[in-house]
Amino acid sequence: LLTAAPCTEGLGRGHGTTATVLKPATAPVEAWASPRSGQSMQPVGEGATSPSGPPPPARTAFNASHSMAVAEGKTRASTAGAPATRHVVVNGGAQNRFLKNSIATAKYTWYTFLPKGLMEQFRRVANVYFLFIAILSLLPLSPVHPVTNVGPLFFVITVSLTKEAFEDSKRHKKDKEVNETLAEVVVGGAIEKHKWADIKCGDVVLVRSGEGFPADMVLLASSLDEGVCFIETMNLDGETNLKMKKALEETGSLQVATCAEHMAGASIDCELPNNSLYTFTGNLVLGGNTLSLSPQQVLLRGCSLRNTEWVLGSVIFTGHESKVMMNSTNSSSKRSQLERRMDYLIAFMLTVLLVICVIGAIGCAFWVDKKYWYLDLGREDEATETRQLFDPADTTMVAVLDFLTLFVLYSTLIPISLYVSIEIIKFIQAMTFINNDIDMYHAETDTPALARTSNLNEELGQIQYIFSDKTGTLTCNVMEFAKVSIAGVAYGNCVTEIQKANAKRLGLPEPTVKRSEDAHSEFGFNFDDERLMHGKWKHEAQPKIIQEFFRLLAVCHTVLPEGQPTREAIVYQAESPDEAALVTGAKVLGWFFNARSTSTVTIEEDLSVVPSEPPKWTQQDYEILAVLEFNSTRKRQSTIARRQDGSIVLYCKGADNVIIDRLGPEAACREHLASTKEHLDQFAADGLRTLCLAYREIEAAEFAVWMKAFTAAKTSLVDREAKMDAAAEEIEIGLTLLGCTAIEDKLQEGVPQTIEMLAEAGIQIWVLTGDKVETAINIGFACSLLTGEQEMFVIESDTPEVLAAEAEGGKQAEAVLEQAVMGQLSAALAKAETLAGSKDVSVVIDGKGLRAAMANDANSKIFLKLGMMSKAVVCCRVSPLQKATVTTLVKDGAKQVTLAIGDGANDVSMIQAAHIGVGISGMEGMQAVMSSDFAIAQFRFLKDLLLVHGRYNYRRIARVVGYFFYKNTCYTLTVFWFNLFAAHSGQRCYDDWYQSLYNLAFTSLPVLVLGIFDQDVPKSFSQTVPGLYKVGQRNALFDMRTLASWLGAGLFGSLICFFVPFFSAEGGANTSDGKVLGLWATGTTAYTCVILVVNIRMALLCSFQTFYHHLTIYGSIMLWCVFILGYCAVKPGDMDFNMDLDAKDNVYYLIYYLIGTPVFWLNLLLVPVISILPDLIGQAYERCFAPQDHHIIQEYAALGSTKPLTADPEASLGRVLPGSAAATKVYEEFFGPDDPIGDKLAPYEIKA
Repeated sequence: LLTAAPCTEGLGRGHGTTATVLKPATAPVEAWASPRSGQSMQPVGEGATSPSGPPPPARTAFNASHSMAVAEGKTRASTAGAPATRHVVVNGGAQNRFLKNSIATAKYTWYTFLPKGLMEQFRRVANVYFLFIAILSLLPLSPVHPVTNVGPLFFVITVSLTKEAFEDSKRHKKDKEVNETLAEVVVGGAIEKHKWADIKCGDVVLVRSGEGFPADMVLLASSLDEGVCFIETMNLDGETNLKMKKALEETGSLQVATCAEHMAGASIDCELPNNSLYTFTGNLVLGGNTLSLSPQQVLLRGCSLRNTEWVLGSVIFTGHESKVMMNSTNSSSKRSQLERRMDYLIAFMLTVLLVICVIGAIGCAFWVDKKYWYLDLGREDEATETRQLFDPADTTMVAVLDFLTLFVLYSTLIPISLYVSIEIIKFIQAMTFINNDIDMYHAETDTPALARTSNLNEELGQIQYIFSDKTGTLTCNVMEFAKVSIAGVAYGNCVTEIQKANAKRLGLPEPTVKRSEDAHSEFGFNFDDERLMHGKWKHEAQPKIIQEFFRLLAVCHTVLPEGQPTREAIVYQAESPDEAALVTGAKVLGWFFNARSTSTVTIEEDLSVVPSEPPKWTQQDYEILAVLEFNSTRKRQSTIARRQDGSIVLYCKGADNVIIDRLGPEAACREHLASTKEHLDQFAADGLRTLCLAYREIEAAEFAVWMKAFTAAKTSLVDREAKMDAAAEEIEIGLTLLGCTAIEDKLQEGVPQTIEMLAEAGIQIWVLTGDKVETAINIGFACSLLTGEQEMFVIESDTPEVLAAEAEGGKQAEAVLEQAVMGQLSAALAKAETLAGSKDVSVVIDGKGLRAAMANDANSKIFLKLGMMSKAVVCCRVSPLQKATVTTLVKDGAKQVTLAIGDGANDVSMIQAAHIGVGISGMEGMQAVMSSDFAIAQFRFLKDLLLVHGRYNYRRIARVVGYFFYKNTCYTLTVFWFNLFAAHSGQRCYDDWYQSLYNLAFTSLPVLVLGIFDQDVPKSFSQTVPGLYKVGQRNALFDMRTLASWLGAGLFGSLICFFVPFFSAEGGANTSDGKVLGLWATGTTAYTCVILVVNIRMALLCSFQTFYHHLTIYGSIMLWCVFILGYCAVKPGDMDFNMDLDAKDNVYYLIYYLIGTPVFWLNLLLVPVISILPDLIGQAYERCFAPQDHHIIQEYAALGSTKPLTADPEASLGRVLPGSAAATKVYEEFFGPDDPIGDKLAPYEIKA
């Protein structure tokens, strides 16, 4: 859920404040030492051996109810096969030998940085390749000086390691800041200040308001009555609402002065450290009694204390064993599809390199012979009496050694700076453009977009499938109390957005309802019905049922009231917006929840139900006897309360199917079931979220028996959750139906327009939601996901055959379900195939049907094929696991790039399963954001993220990679052509410095600017014309044809850059003093031509010219000029580098001879023109006779047409015969018959 980087910012540090730790005077202060380098971080208390000696002797079992052998400070293991548990002695000091409380989130230490950092760098195959080349450069057979290859590799590795060191230094600083936060420790009645890092398990810690908890602790007492405290979990899960925690009654009244005495001999037996933030199982053994501990008594590191003066807690998990740290795993590393394809391209280029080296090695072996006596081959060194590297008669050895020589010489075919350049480009794209895009900034919540990784920037431009949650993603997750059904009567007159959308879809007038003159307006409340407002509910036929209905809403919840206890000033803090809306609705209609303690809920209500009687407003206290909490399995929440008259009642609310199954068989329990079902369906059709409400009166004797079993389940250390659920099943039966509620969750702003844009861009959207089928369908229509033009297939899982089989029970039910669902899917697939190309289709399926559709591979293939043919797919009633499973199915089956977007913890598995995960920072906390690759505040920002940044970044990275291989092919093959005339001997025609600086200086900056700034069309057109996005989906800029064109251009450029200068140097004197141009002069001329060609090619490649483009492109050419003028002015040996780099008279004063020769200037003019001319002709032909979509937009924008461009060029400007009626029709529809610039747009007629 959390990554290491953000986690270190919120590890519970208390804003510079301190915590107080109470310990007996005999407790030692020293902490368990950290393990030595290379040792595991296994704590001693988890079965490891203590570094300071053997563990203390064992003692007897702590309680008869637990048959466990106990060793203080050691892990407990049940003889009955139960999971191991942890035993912590409160104030135990040295008896608790567990992990230290210090944390370390940094990747490196000062002594591991170099080895680990180098290991990270050489995990890349490319770096291993360049290391191999550098090693070969050190051998005598190398044709170049070692610095030629070692220097660039050293530079690239140094840059990468510097980046790693900078990032890790920030982690070290944050770790030190947290570990050195001070806490106050009470030793022998005196308070001593100690660091958080020195706190140990068993210590009793005093935390004050506003401070963070230094470790995971069990709450013992607080300053509030009954041991209640309020905590904020913002740093843990992103939720801002306060949570209430409550200490056990036996410890709730503890004070600082009496704590050590009262807790003497106490111990805590609990689960082992784990990463589950919301569960905890444990017991407190105090005075011979075993007391059950639950998550209600646990204070987690990462949280902070609020609205409570102080709390006392006993530490149970420290350091990296705290739950927040066990969630602090590094996010999984994802690689983009383009980066994977780049690996194949490098493998191909390596193959080409091997082929030309083999060709050269064979040619050299055949050519080398002793008859060329003037080469002095095979001679012995008279001084050392050693033979040269090879015997020319040994052709095999000649070929092997020449192969290695050529391998070093041609190694530049694979660009060494490619990876580091792409890393820099992606980092700037993410940090500068995505994170700072004002169009993705949400002012209401002050939330900008956030790129949590830069590895997937270009992947955003290739999305084919989007998997989206509904609540909080497509909707606001701001709930409004809208309608109710009580005793079979529906109340509420509001018109929902879904109703308006349905009317519009059917061509009906928009429904309107006149609100009452005294209608109440409040956040979370949009209910209006005079029959219930202002006490008029007493005139209804069933006032007692209405009274019980709203009592349930006011009592059965976990909401915390804040502020003044008045109807106007009170603020409800709820774990979900649904609960807040329900409690607000009850308050406005007369049942005012205004106070909560650990055991009571207080509501102000009118006890009178007779219209003629005056209101009897009284404060009613409901004693909370038990709370059966909601979870995704139970899908319901129950509260057992004792009324002031002593009677006991169970209130239950939950999903309709769950509540209906638990209704009693008596007629009174189901009296209003039929009408309530009708209202549920109607509410769902209106796009509302529904809950059913039911209650049951419980006899005191029955409750006492059940409570005994429930208490035993709560104190169990084995399968506690399952046992508590089983106990709840026994009491949640025989319920009487009261009615149902309906809450509206409005669509977010811009959702329909965004979905329409994404659909026009060719993206298929799958909505995975927990709503009913009717609700999901109507919301699909409201947000433009589903349209009336589509053929919609609704896969029914509740057919009569399936329902009958389920009623009978047994394994046959699943077989019947699978048969029914697959029959529908097969029929839908057959029809979809007949409609292909003529009509769009969509699919709606529920969770039960989805289970059958994915029961085996054969079923999954049918479902996947139908889904891939569909414009939209809606999966209803799905679980979080099903969301991830569906995402994985499409990701693996369709072989297309997928994106998942959600806002809650139930979306995390889906987000992690997709190629790209996008989290929405909404009302359900930050779990989704913390697991995502990108984070945005609203769904509508997805169009900017994909259609603008994604498309730009894909184009930029694809062209950067292509250009890198183009310029290195152009450079390297000139050396290959030269060696055709040099017996493939490995002779170089360029100076060592030329080769070293080619990628690092003379061609590196323009490609960075291309990858950072280039735009093919203005930003506004990226959204106005979503069809432009399809280029990335087709991977049109990085397919085999495009890559072949890049390599072909490099091949052609190398031919011109080599043969024109070398042939022009033949035939006599070339200089004013009668000298001919030699090897180095001709090589320098050719190198200068290469620099000019590749940089001019870059200038033509850029669609968007800025100051930085001009500076880097022409600046690179000028940099070469300055370098060569200075380098050629240095006399041999003057540089004094002690590396023999300038000892040979290769280029001294060379450029000054060249600039005085006409042939040099002629080459600088002819070579670039000849090399670039085919590109110019190709671009001109393409723009005039086969324009791409972005070409049309470029001219449209450049010529300043006043007509808005809203069509998809690919769709509306499809290629038809120029001058035809169809061409004229499309042309006029697009530009208008009276377009003022129409006559100037000749290319468009050809396109049309």
